[in-house]
Amino acid sequence: MEESATLAMAAKSRELKEQGHDVISLSLGEPDFKTPDHIREGAKEAIDEGKYFAYPPVPGYKDLREAIAAKLRNENNINEATADHILVSNGAKQSIANVMFALINPGDEVIIFAPYWVSYSALVKLPGGKPVFVSGTIENDFKVTAEQVEAAITPRTKAILYSSPCNPTGAVFSQDELTAIAEVVKKHENIVVLADEIYEHINYVGKNASIGAVPGMFERTCTINGFAKGFAMTGWRVGYICAPIWLVKACNKIQGQITSANCSIAQRAALTALTSDLGPTLAMTEAYNKRRTLVYDLLTKIPGLKVNMPEGAFYFFPDVSSYFGKTAGDTTINNASDLCLYLLAKAHVALVDGGAFGEPNCIRLSYAASEDELKEAASRMTKALAALS
Repeated sequence: MEESATLAMAAKSRELKEQGHDVISLSLGEPDFKTPDHIREGAKEAIDEGKYFAYPPVPGYKDLREAIAAKLRNENNINEATADHILVSNGAKQSIANVMFALINPGDEVIIFAPYWVSYSALVKLPGGKPVFVSGTIENDFKVTAEQVEAAITPRTKAILYSSPCNPTGAVFSQDELTAIAEVVKKHENIVVLADEIYEHINYVGKNASIGAVPGMFERTCTINGFAKGFAMTGWRVGYICAPIWLVKACNKIQGQITSANCSIAQRAALTALTSDLGPTLAMTEAYNKRRTLVYDLLTKIPGLKVNMPEGAFYFFPDVSSYFGKTAGDTTINNASDLCLYLLAKAHVALVDGGAFGEPNCIRLSYAASEDELKEAASRMTKALAALS
């Protein structure tokens, strides 16, 4: 199993920082905002109450699961959701892992929309599954079509996995696009859709669409979400699924044998986040949107980059293939990985190779950083790339 490319690049940038270099890290998908004050206060109150120190129920506290179900009904139009359909885990990554171990037998196929989050492929392979990649292109904002999905389905297809808003591309599927994909899935009764909506609040084109809200899809869909991105709670490690009860029960068994429940105090913080004003989340999204415009203007001025405007999340995913084959001194750029290492060494800007996301012609840049850092990073990249010939 491969190491996570994002974590590997983060480790390399930390090493350079420890050596005294001024590294601007745009490699991790981590909000640069602090967890809002009211959420932290909710956790402190839970500690002071003194009753949240025992093992929580494996699927999560019932009041949190009820709040999640209410959120899904009210915000996502997933009207069938109840507490019994929810399982709270140690981050959305564990949520996906639970589902894969519950669903996948050796040789089963999982269609993954590419470009994809780096861990999807490994999580499919762990229980013996086979990833089947279906790719969008930069010309259509990296979105996969219903026709592509239909062409990829075989008798071994067990699941379909995608994210919207997408990591790494920022692509956002519309309700019409998801409905078209749902109509394909409905023809195949044994296929489950895994919809990763962890970036739902970081959406610049309107309300996020959920495939689980399409009529007839609730019993065929596992909606995956969490608190890391929209509430700046990456370190709290709270994710969840909303799924058919049979799948929730299976995931509950798996989680019960591996980690048991999520941290009790983190769950109380998550409950506070769900039952409080979304003002801080909306303010974060507004700040990201401003940075998105800034970075788009900066990147489009760099010769050789092919850039589209993402509709959600906080990433750009430019095509950098025009630099392949170029050199600077003893360095030759053969691929996106070489380019990332060159930019780290030459410009002290940490980015991630697109090959880890299923698109080897691209690199991922996170704009979850200050405007000053983003401007400086673009300036350094421009100079370093200009030195290639």
